[in-house]
Amino acid sequence: MRSDVIPNLAIHQVIQHRVPPTVRESLEADERDRLRSEIKQLLAGHNAVLVAHYYTDPELQTLADETGGYVSDSLDMARFGYEHPAATLVVAGVRFMGETAKILNPEKRVLMPDLRAECSLDLGCPADAFNAFCDAHPDRTVVVYANTSAAVKARADWMVTSGIALDVVRHLKAQGEKIIWAPDRYLGDYIRTETGADMLLWNGACIVHEEFKGAELAAMKAEHPAARVLVHPESPPSVIELADYVGSTSGLINEVRTHPSNEFIVATDKGIFHKMQLAAPGKRLIPAPTAGRSATCRSCAECPWMAMNGLRALREVLATGANEIHVPADIAERARRPIKRLLDFAAEQKRVVMSNNDA
Repeated sequence: MRSDVIPNLAIHQVIQHRVPPTVRESLEADERDRLRSEIKQLLAGHNAVLVAHYYTDPELQTLADETGGYVSDSLDMARFGYEHPAATLVVAGVRFMGETAKILNPEKRVLMPDLRAECSLDLGCPADAFNAFCDAHPDRTVVVYANTSAAVKARADWMVTSGIALDVVRHLKAQGEKIIWAPDRYLGDYIRTETGADMLLWNGACIVHEEFKGAELAAMKAEHPAARVLVHPESPPSVIELADYVGSTSGLINEVRTHPSNEFIVATDKGIFHKMQLAAPGKRLIPAPTAGRSATCRSCAECPWMAMNGLRALREVLATGANEIHVPADIAERARRPIKRLLDFAAEQKRVVMSNNDA
């Protein structure tokens, strides 16, 4: 193991025992239609809006779009919830997304279909262990990925998402900052390679993206020489090296929509294919391999915690008010600073781009 990656192998062993089986909700057409109708009525009746991640079931993504909600990556989910006037936010995703929504919207009620929906990156970065490491390196600026608990964010100077991490780290490097990065070591290594920043990496990984295989992807590329390879930066270096494009979930969708290629090999969670196909209905999308000689496949390119979100659970929380997210006030106050710093940074970037376009 590289000396600049923080060893926490015992935590990884714990995560292995907490990964649930991947079980997508199966509904007959009559029940699905009934649930969709009831959910729409409940959303309207409770002044609630549904915010869903790209990796959730297409049924939830479609319902969010149809009801004035939003489907996006974690940064845009947070921004949408922050700006939307609804009194209740229903977050279909994993727990850290609900916590982020609550931190930014303390006056709003935040519900989730299933509070057991966690994230291997979040689980792999316990707040106590992370705080101890930060204490040992007080000279470093702490940058954490969105896929972390509220308590970990509370210790951070910055929160980032994959879509803006490169820009933030370049900004910090230009200011001479040395960085602690957590929790995804693959994303951290990619950012360090691209920016040349001095980064100390926490030893975390996404169980979905870690399973993509470089050797098998190379063989697939040989079988589909015209296909453009799209890779999420949480993937291993052997996979990233084969990419034609590396980017966030929103970036990957935009690449499919705008690039003239008609065939794409996609290395990220299969849930993204719903929006990709809507964005480019005439193009062929091929899942990158998680199987083969080097495979151990625990998730097979599908997050088991995202799969916990379903129509039945969504209808239940809207009807009962169950599964409300609560974040202790002191943690929320400290965690709000790095999140707001990110949102302000992103807003300033957007302002500069628009100003340059108008010039």
